[in-house]
Amino acid sequence: MNKTIITVVGKDAVGIIAKVCTYLAKNQINVEDISQTIVQGYFNMMMIVDTGNSAVSFGDMARELEQLGVETGVHIRCQREEIFEKMHRI
Repeated sequence: MNKTIITVVGKDAVGIIAKVCTYLAKNQINVEDISQTIVQGYFNMMMIVDTGNSAVSFGDMARELEQLGVETGVHIRCQREEIFEKMHRI
């Protein structure tokens, strides 16, 4: 499995989850876990996805999701799981 951590942060709006999940489904990227909260009008979502069956490269996915975030008014960031774990090791 090729796991990636996707974070989405920004002002809450209708359709944020739908737009991100539509992109992922279109590119054969499976959502394994998802958590989202809204605090005082600000949206925060973290996803763990499996990119093992996707033909899109990690770099292309990260750029395309970043652009989707710009269009949607949120900030979307992708990190490979192994990098995420090393950065957050206590």
